[in-house]
Amino acid sequence: MTLVAESVADVSSSAITISIPAGVRFDPVGREGSAAVLAEWCFRGAGGRDTRGLNDALDSLGCQHHENVMSRHMVFSATQLWRNLSCVLELYADILRRPLLADEPFALSRELIAQDIEALEDEPARKAMMLLREKFYPDPLGRCVYGTPESLAAISAEGLRAHAGRCMSPDGAIISVAGKFDYDQLLDLVGEHFGDWSVDAPPAREPVEPAGGITHIQKDSAQTHITLAHRTVTLSDEQYYAARLGATVLSGGMSSRLFTEVREKRGLVYHVSTSYHSLKDHAGMFTYAGTVPPKAQETLEVTVGELRRLAGDITEAEMAKARTQLKSSLVMQGESTSARAGAISVDWRHLKRLRSLTEISDAVDAVSVEQVREHLADFPAEDFVMLVIGPEPIDTSCLSA
Repeated sequence: MTLVAESVADVSSSAITISIPAGVRFDPVGREGSAAVLAEWCFRGAGGRDTRGLNDALDSLGCQHHENVMSRHMVFSATQLWRNLSCVLELYADILRRPLLADEPFALSRELIAQDIEALEDEPARKAMMLLREKFYPDPLGRCVYGTPESLAAISAEGLRAHAGRCMSPDGAIISVAGKFDYDQLLDLVGEHFGDWSVDAPPAREPVEPAGGITHIQKDSAQTHITLAHRTVTLSDEQYYAARLGATVLSGGMSSRLFTEVREKRGLVYHVSTSYHSLKDHAGMFTYAGTVPPKAQETLEVTVGELRRLAGDITEAEMAKARTQLKSSLVMQGESTSARAGAISVDWRHLKRLRSLTEISDAVDAVSVEQVREHLADFPAEDFVMLVIGPEPIDTSCLSA
């Protein structure tokens, strides 16, 4: 287990992010969604406290907590006044090391994840992006964290307890803390609560080639949801900042290329955007366009045209605006202890070191227009993976034009 910490000046809070290598990649075959159910179940009592007792303990400390399952990690986040840090760490030691995992709350935990699957039907844009990641990333790294109704039904309390015993391990885990704290005291606290934790790293499913391709999911609705993904560099690559700046020129606000060309000039969509996303060894640019069926064909063609046009004519003015937008988001992130705790955890996971806000800001400033163009030439908007949810298929010949 690695402890990383960053002091944030002039704050009264401290934030913790604990990343355990127990994400989607470790879900047993046929029981996908195990990590999501387990993350929920761990909060249904721990360390001798039942569900109510654990919730009361967290609330009495003013702890704002959140749980998230990712491709490789199960992530537990908590933010509280810094004076309550030691008590919150003690509670999380119970949650991670001594969860009750009782039979009675298991069914409720599984049912809540099943409801998350059902809720996707009311959020087709989110569903489309989740399914696109499944097609784009190697399996199981891109899998929907909720699994499927069938795989959830196959998960039993006994089987999930056995899975928890294998995958809840400190080997490869990261505890990150940001905000106000005394480092020597923090080191002692982590040692006291986690120092004797010894469980071997769990076996992981080896990724296989992504499915890729073009997928249409028929849905009788008044909207068509178009999603596209193409390959780019990971966070650890030397072209990372060039990739982020290119994406910001393309989709960094209401004056960006996509918003201006697809929505403002042509009125084709109610929303269009491109976002960068990176796993440790794979990364992509993910584009979403929401429109009405009669405009879906033109929306796809114009959007793909803008993705490809970007490589040829980025201006210095666009780059200056993109740099400002990226750095502004960094400053706002730096003012949030929870965001910084998450960011330094990601840094350690991807880079095995921490980046300061100054380092990142300087790196953004150092990228030239020519470097962005070179990056886009190396990673062109081609070989798309596409997924559409809507009433009618779309002619995708423009993808290979």
